[in-house]
Amino acid sequence: MQTHELLARLPRVRSWIDELLARYRPHATRVSTLPFTRLRDFYSAGTLEGAWCVRVDTVPVPPLTQLGLPGFEDFEHRPADGITYGDLYFVRRGRADDEGLHFHELVHTVQWKRLGPEKFLEAYALGYLGAGGYEANPLEQIAYDLQDAFTRGERIFQVEPRVLRHLAGG
Repeated sequence: MQTHELLARLPRVRSWIDELLARYRPHATRVSTLPFTRLRDFYSAGTLEGAWCVRVDTVPVPPLTQLGLPGFEDFEHRPADGITYGDLYFVRRGRADDEGLHFHELVHTVQWKRLGPEKFLEAYALGYLGAGGYEANPLEQIAYDLQDAFTRGERIFQVEPRVLRHLAGG
């Protein structure tokens, strides 16, 4: 699929996401009220206040193939523990107490906020296809790198500036 064809189909994904968020937002919990103590050391109060979490049995993944986006079959069918759409992320109930998972999804809320929905979807899709899949996607790589540092108990650092530098190419 050509890049221009991919970009022309992303509004379908955005519509799917908007409908999903409208359905689940009433069930969301503000991240700042979750019982995690370490997140406050790494994220600003504004990020934690502005992010929302929904616990679900199955993490909702867009039906990308059905929406006209071939090449994402592995993404659609991989078992997901979490996924972020804008300022709201979903976590699978069985992993809802995993602070590292919440840390990871919060990285994506920062990316969404900085890039905006259209640019995030574009960067994610092109990163996924260009890198050859989910784990090599640059937006996932930074989230996993920072999550690994958090889980290893590295010295406290502020996440937002690191994510913004990464997005700026630095």
